[in-house]
Amino acid sequence: MVILKELLGFLGLAVQLYIFAIIAAVLMSWVQPNPSNPIVQFIYRVTEPFLDAIRRACPFLVVGGLDLSPIAAIMLLEFTFQYLTRIIS
Repeated sequence: MVILKELLGFLGLAVQLYIFAIIAAVLMSWVQPNPSNPIVQFIYRVTEPFLDAIRRACPFLVVGGLDLSPIAAIMLLEFTFQYLTRIIS
């Protein structure tokens, strides 16, 4: 049981880091940073596959040029993590 709780703690950290990466990608889309910057490339390479899958699954999240898929992604990650926490606890 201790191993599961430690694994859950690690998973929680990973989820929070991924949420921060999504927020960073959103902020970078507003300021248009240098695309050749390795940090910018890494953040887009990590977040875009997940956000693109959400955009394809729920095309109604893109409304008039406003992309709401990062909000849906963060909510999905949080709900999934909370569900796993309740199952394991």
